[in-house]
Amino acid sequence: MSVSPNGKQGLDVLIIAGNARSLIANRGDLIRTMCAHGLDVAAAVPTADYLQEVEELGITIYPVEMGRTGINPLHDLKYLVGLFKLLRQVRPDVVFGYTIKPVIYGSLAARLARVPRIYSMITGLGHVFTTDNSRNRRLQKIIGLLYRAGISANHKVFFQNPDDLNEFTDRGMLNEASKAVRTYGSGVDMQRFARVELPAGSPVFLFIGRLLTEKGVAEFCNAARLVREDYPAARFVAVGPYDAGLPHSCASDDLARWKAEGIVEFVGGVKDVRPWIAKCSVFVLPSYREGTPRSVLEAMSMGRAIITSDAPGCRETVENGVNGFLVPPRTVEPLADAMREFLKKPALITTMGEESRQRVERDYDVHKVNKVILTAMELGQ
Repeated sequence: MSVSPNGKQGLDVLIIAGNARSLIANRGDLIRTMCAHGLDVAAAVPTADYLQEVEELGITIYPVEMGRTGINPLHDLKYLVGLFKLLRQVRPDVVFGYTIKPVIYGSLAARLARVPRIYSMITGLGHVFTTDNSRNRRLQKIIGLLYRAGISANHKVFFQNPDDLNEFTDRGMLNEASKAVRTYGSGVDMQRFARVELPAGSPVFLFIGRLLTEKGVAEFCNAARLVREDYPAARFVAVGPYDAGLPHSCASDDLARWKAEGIVEFVGGVKDVRPWIAKCSVFVLPSYREGTPRSVLEAMSMGRAIITSDAPGCRETVENGVNGFLVPPRTVEPLADAMREFLKKPALITTMGEESRQRVERDYDVHKVNKVILTAMELGQ
């Protein structure tokens, strides 16, 4: 059993993470704020994608087995039991889970282990809710029941955008409105992602994200092809890893074709996106749905104009025509038109980039977001 710095047995907070990379990138600031408040914090991280860098967070990390995708009753039961055993071992006062399986099974395990306070953050609804087919509609019903069971154990549930909150309410996954707490995403560290001068030369349109269908990578590549016909000097760059093992990754044949065309420069995954944002003129994320896209917030903080989808989670980051443009999701021509607008009126790149930075200062500063979270969790005193 662990002993915290203040002498009490057990942890103050156990964070149940969806994957190691997100714990570092999306929860690192929250963890540092919790530790600065004198809290003893640890995290449970799936073994499947464990990263050595996660130990640099300076907290205890507990690897647990979790199936990466899909619903497998045997694997999910094993994950639930593993979390229950861990919770009985470390005895946290607070459990905080995010992403679908940690929210559902982490909450249920915490209830079974009699954890005093349970919290979750909804960071988006995922592939099952963004792709409409008969199989996914069946899965939505199952996941809805599981969410309802898990969230019933929660004291508060954090929602990063109003669309997700409405969907959880409409589907009966959240039955107590008083549990809901709205945040502006996970926030962004405005010092780390400081304003950077725009690059000289031809405009560069940048996409950052895993190469998944639902991130809109196909729309980005197809729109780039159309724009290049009229503006041959324009550049298009895609930064992000490709994992063929994920069922919603873009087709390998499509990726090979895009690379062969040479219109979009594919960089692959990187540890630090800041140099790539610094080299771009406009940031583009044509995602089908998000919680709140961290990549967009980081680009906004560095003073970049944005093109993103008029879709849940994305639309909150952009005031159309002010700090960027909103385009219908799953469409190519409107996305190409938005890119052309910046090429026809390059002054917009500067003015909209400045508006992005101001918008982050007003709403998305990580210190403001973390204060809301810690206050709701009764940890901010």
